[in-house]
Amino acid sequence: MKQNTKLIMAGNNLELTQSIKTIIKEKSEKLFDHNEHIIRMRVEVEYDPHQSSHQKEYLAKGHLEVRGNDHNVTAASNDLYKSIDQMVLKLDRMLRRRSRLERTKRKNPHGIDIPAYIPKVHS
Repeated sequence: MKQNTKLIMAGNNLELTQSIKTIIKEKSEKLFDHNEHIIRMRVEVEYDPHQSSHQKEYLAKGHLEVRGNDHNVTAASNDLYKSIDQMVLKLDRMLRRRSRLERTKRKNPHGIDIPAYIPKVHS
């Protein structure tokens, strides 16, 4: 992970232990390796004990700040580590799609149609 990128972790109704922090950091390093334009990543891990079916109690929210539009993802499951994995996979897919679209735009430029008449200037 680059030195100037920030990884912010927060827990809601859940205390972040050292092992949870380590897992989040290891999983997010893959995202920082894929895209060097990531400014900041914020991960919020939440436990919802009032879930009626007791499924999808753990929620992992990822907010990725990059140049341009930011990416926000939420993943829920009954296992905390599974939620973190799903969140990172979703963010990874979004970053890969974004880079693929940037590459396509760069390699296939298109002309611009202007609806007005532009006179030709002779020099």
